[in-house]
Parts: sequence; C-alpha cells; structure tokens
Amino acid sequence: MARIEHYHDPNAPKANSIVVAVSVFVQDDRGRVLLIQRTDNGLWSLPGGGQEIGETVAQTAVRETREETGIEVEVTGLVGVYSDPGHVIEYSDGEVRQQFSLCFRAEPRGGVLAISEESSDVRWLSRDELPDLAIHPSTLLRIGHGYEDRPQPYIG
Repeated sequence: MARIEHYHDPNAPKANSIVVAVSVFVQDDRGRVLLIQRTDNGLWSLPGGGQEIGETVAQTAVRETREETGIEVEVTGLVGVYSDPGHVIEYSDGEVRQQFSLCFRAEPRGGVLAISEESSDVRWLSRDELPDLAIHPSTLLRIGHGYEDRPQPYIG
C-alpha cells in the first residue's frame, strides 16, 4: 500500500484515524543507527510500525525491528512521544492517520541484517552519512533526540 506523508501542509487531507505506532532508535557498538529504506515511499526511516492487539508497545518495538531488519533488540528506554497533528500520513486505501508514535531506545541483542516486504534496504549508518539520505523531517527529529540521549523523553 502506498503512503504519502504530509508535514504541516495546508492542503493535506484531514485525518480520519489515529493508530498506536512505535519507532525504534537502535545504535550498534560503533554508534551507528539502524535504518531501513521503506518500500512504501522510498524514504529512510527508523524501524517501527503499528501495535497489534495482545502485545505491549515494547513488544511491538521488538517485533517490528526484527521483522523489518532481522535484528533482535531489547528496549531500554523512551526517546519521545510524537503526536504532531500537523503530520498526517495518507494511504492509498483512503486512510489518513494523524501521527502518534512512541520512539523507543533499544540495544541490539543478535540477528543478521535482512530486508523484508517493508524494507528494501537495511543498514547501520553513521551520523555523518545521514545528510545524504532521503529522510522525513519527523524521522530526523526522532534520530536527533535519540543521539541527544535526553534525561527526559521528548513530548510533542
């Protein structure tokens, strides 16, 4: 399913849903961040996705990271809560979601990098490689907050 991200666009369609979603900021022992290239829009992103019934949000973070990257992680904290009503995601089936995402901090515990139906590329990337990639502003915000290692989670 195709998706278009609208970010503070006055012509964006009105949201008709909110879904509990997670993103995951994972660094390896060299300080590189784990990113995927999404198959639905081609942008580079933190691994993540929607919570399923019967799981906690931390379990969602672990599952989505494993499914999209092949990497097993352990959740260690919360980077922030991202709920900007000016960020809506339009799907080809007519759904328009207002962003609501909990960004978790996690540590890798095993696995091997692997692509999936949702990721056409998966890489550990150093901070200086990020400016050359197509990354949505809301994802850059989360990555920046992840690198800051804030004493308190971002709320916004």
